[in-house]
Amino acid sequence: MKISFMTLGCPGWDLDTICARGREYGFDGVDFRGYLDQIDITQLPEFTTHANQTRRQLDDAGLAVSGISTSLKVCDPDALSQNLEEARRTIEVAKNFAAVNLRMFGGGDRQNYTHQELAQFGCDCVEQILKLDGARDLLWLFETHDNWVQAEQCKLLLDKIPDPAFGALWDMGHTWRVGRENPATSYAALGSRIDYAHVKDATYDPQSPLAMSDGWHYVAPGKGELPLVESIELLKAGGYDGWLLFEHEKRWHPNLPEPEEIFPQFVEWAKPLID
Repeated sequence: MKISFMTLGCPGWDLDTICARGREYGFDGVDFRGYLDQIDITQLPEFTTHANQTRRQLDDAGLAVSGISTSLKVCDPDALSQNLEEARRTIEVAKNFAAVNLRMFGGGDRQNYTHQELAQFGCDCVEQILKLDGARDLLWLFETHDNWVQAEQCKLLLDKIPDPAFGALWDMGHTWRVGRENPATSYAALGSRIDYAHVKDATYDPQSPLAMSDGWHYVAPGKGELPLVESIELLKAGGYDGWLLFEHEKRWHPNLPEPEEIFPQFVEWAKPLID
């Protein structure tokens, strides 16, 4: 496995800092979820008209683009045209940076539709995306998030869309903290369809000023209550040799530790687990 960090965790870093710190801390790659003030990198010249210059800088730093984290919500039928437009833009950026893994969400309106109906919407949307030029050179991966966290739901969506260009991004924190399922249950549903993995840790402390609405707050990997080591061991036993991505949500939670503090801690914790 290789380790990567997401730019969600360093929203104030420019490209020079991303390259310098990523190399200094020992990362193999970077996943782009926003850059500075813009969340959609497909709207920025650094990733479009000036992509060659940006890629050279990343290459010189020894950082691959492990993935691009999009905002697509494929199980929302009202978002189809928006999804297709963002997908077109993202394909071009992914091609510029030799990035294969594209994160998207399942999403969908659970007040008005069943999971089965939402899965059909997702299937229809993914079929349209995969007709776009260059789409089949990439992996379109739904994150275990929002309406698609528990094993039964995830398996439903994966079974509905058996195309090998579609797979899962296992956020191993969500499936336990939100889905309340042990890693073995989650892995049994996702298994060989996992092409990317997110890591973050948390502890339950509703009295903490850092607590989110569900009473949990994020902590450094290995310092919380989430079964991350067990999850990584399952990935290794199953032959997974892809990316282990540290998703530090600094952009959404400004009170979290600075990347200069938390990123090296992740590397120190993760390296012995994947070697």
